Amino acid sequence: MDSRGKHEMLAQRTSQAGPVRRPAPGWILALLLSLPVLGGCMSTQVRQAQDTAGHPVPISGTIVLVEPDIELYAVGVGGMEEPRKEWSEAARREFPAAARHLLGAQGIALRPDFTLPKDAGPEDPIRQLQLLNQAVSISILNYSRGNALRNKHGKFDWTLGPGVAALREATGADYALFTYIRDSYTSGGRVAMRVIAFLLLGGDIGGGMQTGLASLVDLRTGQVVWHNLLVDQTGDLRDPAGAQQTAGHLLKGIRR
Repeated sequence: MDSRGKHEMLAQRTSQAGPVRRPAPGWILALLLSLPVLGGCMSTQVRQAQDTAGHPVPISGTIVLVEPDIELYAVGVGGMEEPRKEWSEAARREFPAAARHLLGAQGIALRPDFTLPKDAGPEDPIRQLQLLNQAVSISILNYSRGNALRNKHGKFDWTLGPGVAALREATGADYALFTYIRDSYTSGGRVAMRVIAFLLLGGDIGGGMQTGLASLVDLRTGQVVWHNLLVDQTGDLRDPAGAQQTAGHLLKGIRR
């Protein structure tokens, strides 16, 4: 990216923010460790299961969008993150709508979105399935960077196991789409600090960043048939247009 592009990037994702940071769960930290392998302002890392002929496994059946795990933050001058409830709530409305529109345009039949009951405890089988999906996503990232598991022989071969039957029974869908997104936006003060760092130090001290994980799981077999990691320095989930752009990047490659 040339110097003009860098400064244009700095001019984006502005907001007002305070110096509060919420600790990130361990699996999110594992995700962040994988980000340096993805260069540029926007990167995706799509992985797909293949059939015996080496072609992507086709999507045959209906898909249910499982309630997305989305949190949005503002990045203050010191780099600390403050959760922004109103932004997160807007993104939780806009992203599912954009995802449904995108999948529908692909001719994919959709079941009603699934939201886990708020009183579902840690022993709930679908809650456990969501946590298992997160753990499998971490493994997919860890073992897709040149240190693949020997028993997989280079194949994209992952499963959530028979526990997916609970979600199939609850939704009637053939596939479940799990999504996780964290998005942050740089305050005006942080933008100024980044410009100073570029001018005086020749480096970037960091700012807003959008990271997303998505996986499509066959609820008849438990197989993860498609997976993607998105890293974007310019994405914005706070309005319909931005949500549509993010959905297009994050759901890249899902086809009938």
